Amino acid sequence: MQIQSPKISAERTALYKRALWLAKITVLYNIIEGLVSVFFAIDDETLSLFGFGVDSFVEVISGIGIWHMIGRINAAQSNEPDLFEKTALKITGTAFYLLTVGLLFSAGINLYQGHQPETTFWGVVISLISILTMWALIHFKMQAGKALASDAIIADANCTKTCLYLSFVLLFASLGYELTGFGGIDAIGAVLIAVFAFREGRESFEKAEGKTCSCGDSCLTPQLLSKKRKGSRG
Repeated sequence: MQIQSPKISAERTALYKRALWLAKITVLYNIIEGLVSVFFAIDDETLSLFGFGVDSFVEVISGIGIWHMIGRINAAQSNEPDLFEKTALKITGTAFYLLTVGLLFSAGINLYQGHQPETTFWGVVISLISILTMWALIHFKMQAGKALASDAIIADANCTKTCLYLSFVLLFASLGYELTGFGGIDAIGAVLIAVFAFREGRESFEKAEGKTCSCGDSCLTPQLLSKKRKGSRG
């Protein structure tokens, strides 16, 4: 049995504390982002921004599960999800599916009625802030995950990329409407957000069942990743 030196142990403890703080920041940011997005979406009648805001609220549930997961891994060094995480993932998956249906239905009505938002200015502002924030979170999560050789933390960083992609979708829809005045762009943006929400919902249920997600090889457990690499070499 290999015994870690006090220095290495202290470094790992500090890294796990950093990972925990990143998880807390992610949850807090998504709460604020969701509240601000929904407020301006309702005020400006912007469907894509509303979908983005609701998605942020759903991400809070997932973020709490990840927060719990990092603390558990630090204490027990186990990558297997426990009952709390599986329940959080299933709730998250269900919420994403409901969001998908709601956005597709609303986007269809908006396209049919030719609805136009009053403005998408705040969508541009929020998306730019989100892009910068998500990029920073991904960078520091990957840094901590690689230093700890933690597949779970690296997987979390990779899955945070979905939030980054959603921010670009919101930027496309919001900026597109501001430049062209074509209301259909807002509805198209909502449809694209619905597609991402559906994928996130499916991945949440797959992870709850212990299957792989589409965030890359880092979502695999070390055992499955090793088998996959051996298989590719063969």
